[in-house]
Amino acid sequence: MRVGCRLFPLLLLALLRGLCHGREAAPSAVTCGSVLKLLNTRHSVRLHSHEVKYGSGSGQQSVTGVEASDDANSYWRIRGKTDGSCQRGTPVKCGQAIRLTHVNTGKNLHTHHFPSPLSNNQEVSAFGDDGEGDDLDIWIVQCSGTYWEREDAVRFKHVGTEVFLSITGEQYGHPIRGQREVHGMPTANHHNYWKAMEGVFIKPSMDPAKHDEL
Repeated sequence: MRVGCRLFPLLLLALLRGLCHGREAAPSAVTCGSVLKLLNTRHSVRLHSHEVKYGSGSGQQSVTGVEASDDANSYWRIRGKTDGSCQRGTPVKCGQAIRLTHVNTGKNLHTHHFPSPLSNNQEVSAFGDDGEGDDLDIWIVQCSGTYWEREDAVRFKHVGTEVFLSITGEQYGHPIRGQREVHGMPTANHHNYWKAMEGVFIKPSMDPAKHDEL
């Protein structure tokens, strides 16, 4: 098909716009493979775990909230529902199923039908070995746009039990004095909003080696 000289620049501009739109998985999106800290926006504490087990309930590794921004035990890796379902560097979509793997211990963020020790909500623990756990490690990212953006406050809804990852402010004593209880709640409210904070974010790119260090 022949295109008139006057029409060619307009067609080229439209093509370029289309290409840009196709790559719009914004550089500010949280991506698969990224390692980050998650801040509860209501209580200003970061999602945390450590090699301290619950003394009741499941007896699994405890998950808490800490105020310190520089604690190395607050890093989590974004992974897919199954291996290969979340390619490194791919933006995480709103409504996507993910796993959150604790970097220092290799256990996945997990919940199940045990009461949490302080608030009697649903216990949240860290479970599995070397990133491998079970179906109760899967969470849905709830956000309002197309992708999970770093600046967004999002919710994590558990697939198996339908609770939301939450903090309501209860504090532990010895041996983790001052850390907050993390638990699952059946209702969506201001206690279950989380925001991506410090971390290493893999860029949405054909080259997975590229990343942003924050």
